[in-house]
Amino acid sequence: MFMPTPDDLDRIFQVSNLFVLPFWALMIVLPNWSLTQRVMQSYIPFAALASLYVYLFATLDGSILEAFSDPQLELSSLAGMFANSQVMATGWTHFLVMDLFVGRWIYQQGQEKGIFTRHSLAFCLFAGPLGLLSHFLTDAIAQRFFQSTSDSTSSEPSAV
Repeated sequence: MFMPTPDDLDRIFQVSNLFVLPFWALMIVLPNWSLTQRVMQSYIPFAALASLYVYLFATLDGSILEAFSDPQLELSSLAGMFANSQVMATGWTHFLVMDLFVGRWIYQQGQEKGIFTRHSLAFCLFAGPLGLLSHFLTDAIAQRFFQSTSDSTSSEPSAV
């Protein structure tokens, strides 16, 4: 298998960062646009990034893979492994695909439930778990304080 050079890894890093930006921009800036809704239904962006991840992972040095599988691995050893450009590119690609996937889920939840998601998506873009937590809180607040009044004013007879 073709082993990436340091220049290849730099290009992979730059291109993968740029690759995700249009998807984030669509979800944040134009969430109700029909094109955004269609694009975000697709798995293609995730398959592309996941394929890149698989390639980077499969071409990692065997000693690195062995070290990752060590149940006694210490944080300082892990930090040292991430000083390796290929390990970092692999890890960064992992972050990109997972953050985008979580962002897509937040976006779809917002579309389905009518919840404002722009702030949660922006947080997710820069700090994935923070965006997820923001969405959970926004969803809870929306359910608690902004539920449709049609739920309580239904013409259906009460089962009291």
